[in-house]
Amino acid sequence: MADLHIRINRERGGIAGQVASELRDSIRVGRLAPGTRLPATRDLAADLQVSRGVVVEAYEQLVAEGFLVSRVGAGTRVAPMNASRRSPARHAANPSASAPYYGHRPTSPDLGHFPRERWLSAVRHVLTTVPSDALDYGDPGGVPELREELAGYLRRVRAADVRPENLVIVGGVAQGLSLVLQVLAGERTLRLAVEDPASHRQLPLLRRAGAQLVPVRVDEQGLDVRGLSGEAVLVTPAHQFPTGVVLSPERRAALVEWAHAGHRVVLEDDYDAEFRYDRDPVGCLQGLAPDRVVLSGSVSKSLAPGLRLGWVAAPPDLAEAVRRARGQLDLGSPVVEQYALAHFLRTGGYDRHLRRMRREYRRRRDALVTALAEQLPGVRVGGIDAGLHVYLELPDGWDEQRTAGIATELGLSAEPVGPMREAEGPAAVVVGFARLPAHKAAEAVRGLKVNMSGQNVD
Repeated sequence: MADLHIRINRERGGIAGQVASELRDSIRVGRLAPGTRLPATRDLAADLQVSRGVVVEAYEQLVAEGFLVSRVGAGTRVAPMNASRRSPARHAANPSASAPYYGHRPTSPDLGHFPRERWLSAVRHVLTTVPSDALDYGDPGGVPELREELAGYLRRVRAADVRPENLVIVGGVAQGLSLVLQVLAGERTLRLAVEDPASHRQLPLLRRAGAQLVPVRVDEQGLDVRGLSGEAVLVTPAHQFPTGVVLSPERRAALVEWAHAGHRVVLEDDYDAEFRYDRDPVGCLQGLAPDRVVLSGSVSKSLAPGLRLGWVAAPPDLAEAVRRARGQLDLGSPVVEQYALAHFLRTGGYDRHLRRMRREYRRRRDALVTALAEQLPGVRVGGIDAGLHVYLELPDGWDEQRTAGIATELGLSAEPVGPMREAEGPAAVVVGFARLPAHKAAEAVRGLKVNMSGQNVD
């Protein structure tokens, strides 16, 4: 049993995060070797003079990150060495050595809730049932079984008008958008309207795919269709990033009319459509105009970004062109994962997982929003009807960069909105809540209030 040397600062708060950070550092530098068995949570809690729940939370976080493995009857041990633990880049993702780890981006899901056992069962089913020939080079458009299941799911849940032959399986929304834009642009530059503000990570990808970007303002009803120009537009109507606005019915109708009038293409990123809390389900735009709208989605938020599984639903001719482009790019997506997702959908595992995570994310969102209302009433909270992040408009005098930096040091996943804008707008930050335990929300907001002392917080 390892004798651990853990230092904690009781005045700082975030004790579980400090314990996790100390253990993480010990594993990184080799003080705790792979296979080392750690003390039971009750024993370590007694040694540190903290509650057992603090140690349980620290162990669970490190298990989720892959630093520890825990099995019933075998205790908790240091996981086998892997490249991510040796890489110094992991350290950069955690800006404060003693801050709890809640994720890299405000849009990140809680990967600790990835349904490992059910997914493993799906993979086992695939490996014991699919014929050997199914593991050969396949259709670059994707495994037929997955396209069949996805088509049914999208019709049922997203009110999409899609058939299996109109679907192309891709490595996430980013790749799907790139392929569609490359096909639409051909050898020329395509004028593409984009939301302003928008994800600063996505814009370089769009330019590389051959698009000339035309920013269009987003307000409380979503994209301002009156400002549209160009041959195509990219929208996130279910839950806009970063503002969290849902495209209003009037704007949806106007956008479809704009597309039909000029024979233009609407690229619909179905971002955050799975997680809605305080409103009725909103169908996708593609269901209103399947001849003009290309729908892109993925399991990156619902399951895990690392699966790199997504889809594009397009009109028949465009879908076939995207399928050919996918074949010319890299011959298609990994087939075992595709069959596994098809099984997961068919057996209801995907629906059950989403229902569970909606309840949990809503609980975490409510805890964060309540803490903000009680301790920082001058911060205007928006975009909370759906998704995994909140949009915070800051009081006068607050600096975006400083606020986001302090929030990050406190273990929150936060980013300033300024770099995402072309036009001027109010100072704001986005904060993810998917990896923020509900019982930690008040502590994190209290830390933000204390560190922003001297600013107007009322």
